[in-house]
Amino acid sequence: MFQFEQETEDDWWEVEALYDLCFAPGREALSSYRLRDGVKPIPELCLVARDADGIIAGAIRYWPVRVGGAEALLLGPIAVHPTHQGEGLGRLLIMESIQKAGQMGWSRVMLVGDAPYYRRFGFGKLSGVEMPPPTNPDRVLGQDLAEGAWDGVTGKVTNWAAEADQDC
Repeated sequence: MFQFEQETEDDWWEVEALYDLCFAPGREALSSYRLRDGVKPIPELCLVARDADGIIAGAIRYWPVRVGGAEALLLGPIAVHPTHQGEGLGRLLIMESIQKAGQMGWSRVMLVGDAPYYRRFGFGKLSGVEMPPPTNPDRVLGQDLAEGAWDGVTGKVTNWAAEADQDC
């Protein structure tokens, strides 16, 4: 049993420790991190899942980006503590947050990830959407949160804007 909550400032170190545990050293050098520079995540979509002992077992964050000038959400990072992997927690975090994003009025979401894994959540390859190098174009995936939201949206993925005043 997990309890889902919005991430708070007090959770930051625990969430970062989880990301450090689950991802390779140097994760912050990835191109997706350049899109987050100077931009705060969307607080309502930054979720933590606590286990029965109140320890963070999983976390997910979302960041605003632009694709050819169109607004989009960049999902990630998402991580589940190794002791809880295989329990469906990642799926729950993704589905809960995507539903919430749609309710908030966001129309499209994207990520960089493994297509066979994310396909089960409704993500597919985005053609004509260019992440900063050295991203493999086959790993650039998206999902419509509103019907046809990705139709005709192409171009470079760019940093949202440093003036976003939202906070996790």
